[in-house]
Amino acid sequence: MWMDLSRRSLLLHSGAVFGASILASRMDGTSLAPPHAASSSPPLIQLSLNESPYGPSPHVAEAIQREFNRLSRYADSQAAQLLAEQIATYEQVPVEQVVLGEALGFLGLYLGSQGGPGGEFIYSTPGYLALIDAAARVGGLGVPVPLNARYENDLPALSAKVNKRTRAIYLVNPHNPSGTVNDDEEFKRFLLKNSQNAVVIVDEAYLEYTVDFRSRSGVSLIRDGANVLVLRTFDKIHALAGLPMGYLIAPRALADALREQGAGDAESLGRLNIVAASAALRDTGQVERTRQAVAHERAVWLSVLDDLRLRHSEPNANFIFFNAHMPQPKLAAAMLSQGIDIGRAHPPYGNWARITIGLPEENQRAQAALRRTLEETAADNSGAAQ
Repeated sequence: MWMDLSRRSLLLHSGAVFGASILASRMDGTSLAPPHAASSSPPLIQLSLNESPYGPSPHVAEAIQREFNRLSRYADSQAAQLLAEQIATYEQVPVEQVVLGEALGFLGLYLGSQGGPGGEFIYSTPGYLALIDAAARVGGLGVPVPLNARYENDLPALSAKVNKRTRAIYLVNPHNPSGTVNDDEEFKRFLLKNSQNAVVIVDEAYLEYTVDFRSRSGVSLIRDGANVLVLRTFDKIHALAGLPMGYLIAPRALADALREQGAGDAESLGRLNIVAASAALRDTGQVERTRQAVAHERAVWLSVLDDLRLRHSEPNANFIFFNAHMPQPKLAAAMLSQGIDIGRAHPPYGNWARITIGLPEENQRAQAALRRTLEETAADNSGAAQ
């Protein structure tokens, strides 16, 4: 029962406007922005899905333009192979260890089916559950492990859950929703130790937001032959959420097995997705500029949270995570009434909120809305107490 699931500021403060031309113009030079209907309300600000507001590399638009006259054709295997080779060079691994696609669901189905129902999948909670949910559909059992006191993956507690039934260990680093990264040496020791018992899957969707992402990446262990699998995506810092493309780096035998089941099939990846990802990967300058812009805005956000005396994690990604001292749905509703969408709650952290880091002006509006909400809540509580 195989299913192909692979388809899937610094700027304002410093006076620079990185990505404005990408956000505001189409490939033919006309505006991307829709005409605004007359309204006294500002447009809704989406700070809920960890998208990058800074836009992709300008080379992406050029690559897509060149591909327009081929849209009547399915994506071809040669283009996919060239992207895989480009990624292999970037990651310094043999191309045979690269599998293209947003493959979390596919991977969950495959690993959940190996050895029959009852295999255990250990993961940190709260967390991103696409792999766990997919494994559950074929009999896999999720084993949640709470974060530690620093809101990080609790490596000792995760290790303690490993047993003969463990099919895989799935970790997100930096973690989502807390944004924290584990100590690098401790994390690598964890990977080496536990990969001797089961495959350890490291989702590095946000790792390129860290300055030292190259040395932190689990890909170095795969090069040395460890039973570790690393997932990356172009959806986040490369700003291709609208043309989703990811990839995984895996031990050769696992990569071959996934391809045999249909993972990385060129047709399912999409012609524009392939060329967009290839163009994005070539532009290392765009990644560095976005990383710096997000780091600046993240520091501003943390300063605001400290000023408001709101406990928070120490994030290294493009979002913040903090204790709002009220149920998250209540805060989300109050923010939404002020034009800010911050999305859902992340149980069991019922009073904690995750907010994506947007453009400087978007962050300023969100920070003002947060202050206003807290002030109004405090005034209501004071009145009720009287």
